[in-house]
Amino acid sequence: MSLTSKIVLGTACLTSASIIGYVHYKQKIDRERLHEGVIRDIERQQRRKAENLYNLQRQHDLEKEIKRTEELKGEMSL
Repeated sequence: MSLTSKIVLGTACLTSASIIGYVHYKQKIDRERLHEGVIRDIERQQRRKAENLYNLQRQHDLEKEIKRTEELKGEMSL
């Protein structure tokens, strides 16, 4: 085998190994990003749920306040 063919073969092997390594590295990074996105979505859903529960409780408290106010107005008019 000539020196030129050995250099070409070595370069081709090194290039192929580099490309394969890069692809695996990129897939790992992409997978981690996707997982972080899932975690952010879960946190966002939990925040929305907490906000909805807070708003529901506020609405319930306001409803009680309105009923009390209407009862007082009804008693005053008698």
